[in-house]
Amino acid sequence: MSGRLPDPARVDPIEAHVAELAAVLRGTDRAKTRMLDELREGLLDAAAELGPGRGPDDEAAREAVRLFGSVAELAPGFQRELTIVQARQTAGRILLLAPLLLPCWYVLAGAGPTAHRLPYAAQVLLAHLGGTAAATALAAAAFLAATGPLARRLATPDRLPTVVAWTGTTAAVALALSAFTLTLGSLLTASWPLCALAGTVAIVFHAKIAASARACRECARLPVTA
Repeated sequence: MSGRLPDPARVDPIEAHVAELAAVLRGTDRAKTRMLDELREGLLDAAAELGPGRGPDDEAAREAVRLFGSVAELAPGFQRELTIVQARQTAGRILLLAPLLLPCWYVLAGAGPTAHRLPYAAQVLLAHLGGTAAATALAAAAFLAATGPLARRLATPDRLPTVVAWTGTTAAVALALSAFTLTLGSLLTASWPLCALAGTVAIVFHAKIAASARACRECARLPVTA
């Protein structure tokens, strides 16, 4: 007596459900993978409990999927968590990167011999940009605090990730303008190597924050309620 060979074209209901959910979610790869892995494990455990002889089969898998909820039911809650994670990542980058150039801006703007200082107009612009970067870092710190221990007592406002995204964009613009100013200033000061280096670092930081802010804005635009 020969048993039936498994159909290679058979679609696993659990894997299909997880793949369908993965296709509609947006967020950091690590957080998304972790959440989907937890869902898969929960579905497999439920299917094993429901299956005949305590073993999973297609019927049990489909029943487990039904009990856990459809993609339309699960996606909003998953997406909200992913959006918060992405916003925290963006806030972390702002807090870490935006203030790092402040000491360099200070040195180039007003310290050291006169020949090594930037022109006065560049000093004024960099001072304003430095203040903007500092303000975005403070806002990022406040968001991290609001979504950390405080989140256990206070609900996170739905629009807060959008605010973080635009805060990141503001920080990125300040860094881009700083890089432009430093590049031009390097032509007018004896400390041009330091200016050029600071401008390069500012561009790198701009790219990192801008990319994270853009991803955060995309996540925040997705619906988070069923």
